[in-house]
Amino acid sequence: MNKRGCLWFVAVAGVIILFRAVLGCFYAVNQTEQVIVTQFGKPVGEPTTDPGLHLKVPFIQEVNRIDKRFLEWDGLPVAIPTRDKTYIHVDTYARWRIDDPKTYFVRLHDERSAQSRLEDILGSETRNAIAKHDLIEIVRTDKDRKPVHDETLKVGPVGMGTIGVLPPIAFGRLKVEEEIKKEAAVKLAEFGVELLDVRLRRVNYNPDVLDRIYQRMISERRQIAQRFRSEGEGEAARIAGQKERDLNEIQSTAYRKVQEIRGEADAKATEIYARAYTQNPQAAEFYGFLKSMETYRKVLTKESTIVLSTDSDLFGLLKRANAKPTTAPPLAPAR
Repeated sequence: MNKRGCLWFVAVAGVIILFRAVLGCFYAVNQTEQVIVTQFGKPVGEPTTDPGLHLKVPFIQEVNRIDKRFLEWDGLPVAIPTRDKTYIHVDTYARWRIDDPKTYFVRLHDERSAQSRLEDILGSETRNAIAKHDLIEIVRTDKDRKPVHDETLKVGPVGMGTIGVLPPIAFGRLKVEEEIKKEAAVKLAEFGVELLDVRLRRVNYNPDVLDRIYQRMISERRQIAQRFRSEGEGEAARIAGQKERDLNEIQSTAYRKVQEIRGEADAKATEIYARAYTQNPQAAEFYGFLKSMETYRKVLTKESTIVLSTDSDLFGLLKRANAKPTTAPPLAPAR
């Protein structure tokens, strides 16, 4: 290679080196990230969190980008015993972010190490929190993860109680999650990590205790059904008793009214009879005759057998009925 060619090579190499040096003096920061500048592997200065174009020393300083967004941690389901010695599979997840980039970079360096440390700390705190509470505190919650208080079920003393009897719920899943977050946040702060939230995504029963859980559920539903049935039978008895009282009251009122009407009618009839007797003695005698005939018609039937004395009115009436009339009876004078 001649001298001119060497000069051209040196010039091109110099331009390339100069171009790379100029480019190496600048680095861009995105809105979703923050940057730690290191020199020979050690952080230099404060972390760069503002988005835009920034300067650094080329070749000897390197840019380490760290995510500034909310990050997720999704733990694996783990079998954990509760305080009442019931094994359950707990699936936990959390949200976190890098609060101190410099501490985070020095102690964890990257997200993979951070996920591993989260697994250790959150898994340990989850086991500790679950082990300090009974199964009912973890399971019986509403959609807001607050304790469910079923008024239709009987509440027993503190502890697991017996089949069909619920112990009181005073803590609940929400407070268990807050306890896990509180304890884990202190430990993760040493790594520059801020723990934002912790949730128990799913709680499954261990197959060994499913039969006992199902028996408890069946017993609780039967207890509720028996309570409803007893209340229904009591209400039915109350309605039946009220019906009988109402019927008796209606019948007694109707009977009293009938007797009053009948008494008034009898009094009116007696008054009419008395007035008729005083006005026309012959009409009174004829009326007495008709009443006697009506009485005889009711008493004497085809199957009746009677013994009469010769001086009885009925005997005399029958005797006169069989005798042949001699003369016509005198007519009553006209009024």
